[in-house]
Amino acid sequence: MKKLADYKVGESIDLYLLIKQSIKGVTQQGSSFMTLVLQDKSGDIEAKLWDTKEEHALLYAAASIVKVGGELHDYRGKNQLRIKTIRPVKEDEGISISELVPSAEKSKEVLLEELMQYFFEMKNPHIQRITRHLLKKHQSAFMTYPAATKNHHDYVSGLIDHVVSMLKLGKALADLYPSLNKDLLYAGIILHDVGKVVELSGPIATQYTIEGNLLGHITIMVNEISKAADELEIAGEEVMLLQHMVLSHHGKEEWGSPKRPMLKEAEILHYIDNIDAKMNMLDRALGKTEPGEFTERIFPLDNRSFYKPGIE
Repeated sequence: MKKLADYKVGESIDLYLLIKQSIKGVTQQGSSFMTLVLQDKSGDIEAKLWDTKEEHALLYAAASIVKVGGELHDYRGKNQLRIKTIRPVKEDEGISISELVPSAEKSKEVLLEELMQYFFEMKNPHIQRITRHLLKKHQSAFMTYPAATKNHHDYVSGLIDHVVSMLKLGKALADLYPSLNKDLLYAGIILHDVGKVVELSGPIATQYTIEGNLLGHITIMVNEISKAADELEIAGEEVMLLQHMVLSHHGKEEWGSPKRPMLKEAEILHYIDNIDAKMNMLDRALGKTEPGEFTERIFPLDNRSFYKPGIE
């Protein structure tokens, strides 16, 4: 059976899809509409639902399954679905959310096992204890949450998938540059996004929570590190260094970091995070593109399209 990602511009679809996001809007002429992000296991696509009424917001809320008919078209370099028919799915149709939600290729158990191996390379007991403590505290959510609401690793177990990929990259860089402190680097990688289990609502139809909107995952995690240190009765420079790793991992104030990196390991963490996020976006976009063609525009990558070479 064809999936969403199998369709090309100009083709008609008739699929069961999950509403990932549902946002109400008003046109310049005053007409109500909704922007829906629809998904199945292969990916997602934006769609517009025009001339909506109040009941449509309830009927087509996030986390709802719908049967959708329509046509894919190109809108300013990005694929969009022109909806022709849409209806809620009935219970007797036997379609479950689990059939439509993308997830990491590896199981969450395998990913956790891979992550835990990096603790054996840590030598600083304070850094290791704080990191283990926070990972154990949030382990259940950490294993299932996405890393973002959109753009990169925005699927079930995307957060731990992102972290394990970053750890592998971090290990390669630490082997190449042995002056890097592995304890700080590995702990920073593991902890940098754990605050997202509070910032985000969960793996299905992910939205920002109240804490996420008011505080953000960076502030949440800096506070968590402080609390962990108090609970474990740990004092010392390590606590401050771990907090700085989290505070600075977005790299610049305009990208959401309260502080710019001022540790060698913090600078590297920022690059690793950026590389892994962008590679994930590129792999997904290129995976939907035929050789010899360009991807749709990727907004977080300066709204550029990327060419997929025909060579092996």
